[in-house]
Amino acid sequence: MAEGRRSARSRAAKRPARRKSSTSRAARPAATGGAILPTFGGTAGVSRLSTAVTRSASAENFDASKGGGARSSEGTGAECARELGLGWKVSPSIRIDGGATAVLADIDGSGVIQHIWCTTHPNHWRHLVLRVYWEGDDEPAIESPIGDFFCSGWNTFAQVSALPIAANPHGGLNSYFEMPFRQNARVTVENITGEPITLYYQVDFTLGDVPDDAAYLHAQFRRSNPLPYATTHVLLDGVRGAGHFVGTYIGWQVNNDGWWGEGEVKFYLDGDTDFPTIAGTGTEDYFGGAWNFDITGEGYTNFTTPYLGFHQFRRPDGAYKANSRFGMYRFHLADPVRFAEDLRVDIQALGWRKGGRYLPLQDDISSVAYFYLDATSTTRPELPDANGLEVI
Repeated sequence: MAEGRRSARSRAAKRPARRKSSTSRAARPAATGGAILPTFGGTAGVSRLSTAVTRSASAENFDASKGGGARSSEGTGAECARELGLGWKVSPSIRIDGGATAVLADIDGSGVIQHIWCTTHPNHWRHLVLRVYWEGDDEPAIESPIGDFFCSGWNTFAQVSALPIAANPHGGLNSYFEMPFRQNARVTVENITGEPITLYYQVDFTLGDVPDDAAYLHAQFRRSNPLPYATTHVLLDGVRGAGHFVGTYIGWQVNNDGWWGEGEVKFYLDGDTDFPTIAGTGTEDYFGGAWNFDITGEGYTNFTTPYLGFHQFRRPDGAYKANSRFGMYRFHLADPVRFAEDLRVDIQALGWRKGGRYLPLQDDISSVAYFYLDATSTTRPELPDANGLEVI
């Protein structure tokens, strides 16, 4: 692949104006018809033959063309492959200039993104912003720092062994979320720093028919730093249309001593206003744990499972270290939260004060909410700038 083409793929992009309306909606028939998407997280149907074709976009095959892989004569591995020649790992990665946006995949047709893998230095997990656009929409359905999208928000590796997300040693970030599209899918990464960053990546997808009732994957990032006193951290708000909420990742820094997870998660569905339809019983309960994630005599105990995890605990250590930082996820794959008109989700931040009273906390809370929607875009908050995303 010529260097000129690589530069075109890593050009600076102007961020489009925010808008609140969506351009495309999935049909909603009474039952699924047409082609069948594989059962998420299982092997049912994997033996069935299909007319779909498999393709993969990477730095070794930018346009994912058939027979187009490993043809580059220039790239980040050219010097290492100088004695071996064409086809010998000449272009395994890309360098994204500061302020530039790289297009990882631009796919025309109908199909499903099945797997995204990428890696870069953990210091850059908040400096690279992942965006995914459906059907030519100017607004992204997915917008998140790359680390947080893969449940890795503190620029420090922790194992994630969930069905849709896997983070493996040492910084191999994987998504197996089903991402159907009908006309076009575009995956980009923006470097919001002033320095070049190297990224390795691969986007695996199939081209073929998609069921009429297949919805579009969305993911939205939010950060409250610090959370204002006696307010909730909003996971999702202003979503209009029909769909289902399928999970969240939260990175939580506690700014007080003591237990911090008494707060409840609440889902406001289809016209709910002051009171939700679904109200949880506590933060550790929502993420599948109990009693502060604390095993007697052992303290906080991490776990990572297909659907739920309390996978990260960064202890303060030393005079200049911040307070404790945690990473948690819950994926509603077996129990999606369905809505027909609108959705809002938030979480309380509560500790304890004297006299057995709740203490509203003012912590640093970041989150990614994952959901499927019948529209290609919806309202979303303005993404914080580089300073607002920074992990210190």
